[in-house]
Amino acid sequence: MPIGDVLNAGVEGFNRAQQNIERASADINRATIDQQSDEQLAQQRQLEAARPEEAVTAPVSQPPRIDESLVNLKVEEFNAKANAQTIQTADEVLGTLIDIKV
Repeated sequence: MPIGDVLNAGVEGFNRAQQNIERASADINRATIDQQSDEQLAQQRQLEAARPEEAVTAPVSQPPRIDESLVNLKVEEFNAKANAQTIQTADEVLGTLIDIKV
């Protein structure tokens, strides 16, 4: 396998990990906001002395689970580190091949 292919694979893997990290971070943020909104709604119901069974809520899509998002974030962190190591190794090998110390 040519060094250029290894380097490209490392860069593509790192970019993919970065995108997944951004997605997991957004899910964590959205889950946190949803949780805060639920808590605020419960407090508002208490203040208004409304019974929860009388409240009408609009159907919503499945909110992201914060635990799954945290696990995904950690997995993608390891993916990014592994791909960064691949890039570094390919760089070192290429430097050795052309007899230049990088």
